[in-house]
Amino acid sequence: MVLQHAAWEGPGLIGLEAEARGLRLDVRRLDRGDRVPEADDVDGLVVMGGPMGAYEDGKHPILASECRLMGQLARNDQPVLGVCLGSQLLAKALGESVFPGETPEIGFGAVELTALGKHDPLFAQAGEIIPVFHWHGDTFSLPKDAVLLASSVQYTQQAFRFGSCVYGLQFHVEADSKTWLRWQKHLQKDVIEEFNPKQSLVEQIGRQVIANFFDIAL
Repeated sequence: MVLQHAAWEGPGLIGLEAEARGLRLDVRRLDRGDRVPEADDVDGLVVMGGPMGAYEDGKHPILASECRLMGQLARNDQPVLGVCLGSQLLAKALGESVFPGETPEIGFGAVELTALGKHDPLFAQAGEIIPVFHWHGDTFSLPKDAVLLASSVQYTQQAFRFGSCVYGLQFHVEADSKTWLRWQKHLQKDVIEEFNPKQSLVEQIGRQVIANFFDIAL
């Protein structure tokens, strides 16, 4: 099950890797009024990014429903992947706070794996320094009993694991060619100018990380 919050924040490479394994994705377009499913109807969950804050329940009541679902699945150790906003909602679902960071982190960059991250199966064959795309202004506290897997120079909490197959990624590695095109309408010119030389490297690493997630989930 994929929960999507905005037209330009689709599953991208996540869909391709799922299809390659014969998995059927049920994409719920929350931005179009689709409902959040019940936990009993979900085998695995991916929660995408979006322009809202995880703490904006007043403006977006559906966020509370997402958090309840993510918390249920995470504590049952069912597969969950939270991307950007999804990682923030996952942290909130596990009892931690989400809040604005000092400055936005937007554009191509990298995260460095922690000592535990280097041995986590999610990042197998990805290297110790991972090229990613950042697009967030909020951050969060690391959930209790979670393992910190990656950090950037600007933000400590970039990737974490809870249990055996529940992951939060503050950064993006899921963009495919169609996703990059959609993103260009929402980004500054200086960021867009870096797309051609850097997007293929992020896609290459991203596909490996996403493949690893499905291998863990299955």
